[in-house]
Amino acid sequence: MSTHRFLDRRSALRLLGAAGLGLATAACAGPGGGADAGRPSGTPSGLATSGAVKGTLSFAHWRAEDKAVLTELIASFVKKHPDAGVEQDISPSDDYQSTALRRIQGSKTGDLFTAFRGAQFEQIVKAGVYAPLTGTDVVGRYDDALIAPGAAKGVQYGLPYQLVFNMPLANVDALEKAGATEAPKDWDGFLQLLDDLKGEKYVPLAWPGGDAGNAGQLLNTMVMNNAPDDDMFTKIESGEYKVTDDWFLSTLEQYAQLRPYFQPRATGSTADAVTQSFASGKAAILATGSYQMAGVRALGAKFPFDLVAPITTTADKARYEGVFNATFVLGVNSASAHQRAAFAFLEFLSDPANAAVYANGTGQHVTVKDVEYTNPDLKAVAPWLTRKTLLAPRFQFLDLDIRAAVENAAVAVVGGTKPAKAAEEAQRVIDQKRA
Repeated sequence: MSTHRFLDRRSALRLLGAAGLGLATAACAGPGGGADAGRPSGTPSGLATSGAVKGTLSFAHWRAEDKAVLTELIASFVKKHPDAGVEQDISPSDDYQSTALRRIQGSKTGDLFTAFRGAQFEQIVKAGVYAPLTGTDVVGRYDDALIAPGAAKGVQYGLPYQLVFNMPLANVDALEKAGATEAPKDWDGFLQLLDDLKGEKYVPLAWPGGDAGNAGQLLNTMVMNNAPDDDMFTKIESGEYKVTDDWFLSTLEQYAQLRPYFQPRATGSTADAVTQSFASGKAAILATGSYQMAGVRALGAKFPFDLVAPITTTADKARYEGVFNATFVLGVNSASAHQRAAFAFLEFLSDPANAAVYANGTGQHVTVKDVEYTNPDLKAVAPWLTRKTLLAPRFQFLDLDIRAAVENAAVAVVGGTKPAKAAEEAQRVIDQKRA
């Protein structure tokens, strides 16, 4: 992570930017793509894909920070289809996670809607809300290896639109000031980096321990190399693994080692508070993900970004350098009265030129093929598109109560609970849920 390395990276990115970065996304499939990655075959089931595009549709999602860019895209869509309109129905992410299914069922809202990968997507599939997209031309506009999170039992129900990296976001200037000479390759190196940052009077690691939706993001990278299998959380939910197993206890013990490097009262900190701390230059690393780059810029940050994942093992045992996620799963409501318009808007968003407007305007990589990234921050983290990354494991949980128990164990440890006790309490909750 030396100064020279950053300069080399920036030079390389200028070359990549000149050619367009769309082709790079194909390498980000990682092992998380799984055997089911790719486009299912077949034909759509009753989806209105032709005819007049008219009527005002509701687009339900959780990213208020994208509203302005989407408003711009909607204006272009309406110019193309004058008899149609789009109203954004935006909820905070935590509310969306818990209430979206109830609200979009029966098309009360969300003619076109988004879903979180994992538990919410599975719930919406089971409820029959998705109009299957299998066999439609729009599926072919996406990278086959990245749309598996929107498929179930061979049917493509939704299209994950965003490609994000759920790993700590770093202030490159702070890293260089701390004398970092290379990216940490092992746990000792990561702790040394944090110690060096602390010596330079930074909060080394800003972590929103009081915000459940964001606090759990750090767990992705904390377990990626500790766990015996890539589907570690699926196996915790099934009972094959326990949080009292050695590998997870080791992870909790490492959380305890991070205590001196978090901000004061970390377990009660909100995402807004730590993001502000990072944007102002007080904190060197923000333990959430690339999805917050645009928000940090909006707060006035001028420093360059990179991503720095904790490698929790020795270098020779590390299987992954980081994690990614394919989420913001776009789907058409099966009960929509404006299904044709909803599908047309999905097609519009899936056009590479329009997807580029969304990506560059919001600071989010996308899964659409042949998109050219001009946003400097997207270019800065573009090398991660070709690195060894794991599909973010926290979204393997289908039972959100079990996920909360596992993630709360880490929060409890940061708050001072002994790792073994935190693990036992979490396992008790898991056992009760599975009973």
